[in-house]
Amino acid sequence: MAKRDYYEVLGISKGASADEIKKAYRKMAIKYHPDKNPGNKEAEDKFKEAAEAYEVLSDDNKKARYDQYGHAGMGGNGGFGGGGFGGGMNMEDIFSQFGDIFGGHFGGGFGGGQRQQQVRGSNLRVRIKLNLEEMVNGTQKTIKVKKMKVAPGVTSKTCPTCHGSGAQVKVMNTMFGQMQTQTTCGTCQGLGKVADKIPAGANAQGLVKDEEEVTINIPAGARDGIQLNVRGKGNDAPFGGNPGDLYVVVEEEVDNTIKREGDNLHQELYISFAEAALGTQKEIPTVGGKVKIKIDAGTQSGKILRLSGKGLPSIDSYGKGDMFVHINVWTPQKLTPEQKAFFEKQMEQGEMLAEPSGKEKTFFDKVKDLFN
Repeated sequence: MAKRDYYEVLGISKGASADEIKKAYRKMAIKYHPDKNPGNKEAEDKFKEAAEAYEVLSDDNKKARYDQYGHAGMGGNGGFGGGGFGGGMNMEDIFSQFGDIFGGHFGGGFGGGQRQQQVRGSNLRVRIKLNLEEMVNGTQKTIKVKKMKVAPGVTSKTCPTCHGSGAQVKVMNTMFGQMQTQTTCGTCQGLGKVADKIPAGANAQGLVKDEEEVTINIPAGARDGIQLNVRGKGNDAPFGGNPGDLYVVVEEEVDNTIKREGDNLHQELYISFAEAALGTQKEIPTVGGKVKIKIDAGTQSGKILRLSGKGLPSIDSYGKGDMFVHINVWTPQKLTPEQKAFFEKQMEQGEMLAEPSGKEKTFFDKVKDLFN
């Protein structure tokens, strides 16, 4: 089933302010909260859907990417936002947002009492190198990630101190009488569970270091330094908790042929003296594949050809940059006797001399043309 538009989920317009987004989410959260709709699967799904929408639209960076790329830019398995909550969704992820939305009073508003903490694995960060074509067109990469995983055979048991509640109740005698306070359990740190059976080689939490293959979908238009979130592919959590996330930082590979300048691309093209004099056609690489360009007869070294729209897609608009091809006429360094005789004859006859017409463009003219 296709995902609904996040703005539609919260019932707001695309130009809604941060306060309007927050108010809309608060309204939906109250309406579909599980404590108000016990056993109602439809209400629970709407509750999660609203939380996912708010998680994206309340974050300026995620909102900007969503506005440009829609759901395709937010994830799946490794999109810009890691797919929102998706399959790794849990109620603690949602409840953790309520301190901001409801001023810290929402946690016991419907269900009452202290909620047992949900343990979560730590996040991981890796770097991945992409060439220009992969960054422009998008690609899929499978990498090996070293991570902490739950050891086979590890077991846990209910905390003997708090009996699984994750909290301890303390009674203190004061001058005003007895006062009761509730604090996080010091034995299990609020998890409600402690380790029981730990296999050999595992740490105190029953975790071992292992390697796992992770497939990452790189969206089209990625840039150097962009961070992708693969939800649930970080370190495992002990005691049946949710795994952390894997953050993938994109690095641009240095291209020996094509150089990038913002959204524009540049490359050098060497042609022979004969090709410059007579004209020719050349096939050159671009990020969209190879293209043929025409070299006019009499082309001078230093001429710059502009291929419109053959650069990178712009992040700030729907346009594309250009490709600039810098022509260099290659002067032969070694001549055969026949070639040498030919050129000597031309010089003796006064042919093929450098005779500028005065209409040739200077270096500064060429630079100026680049920005017109």
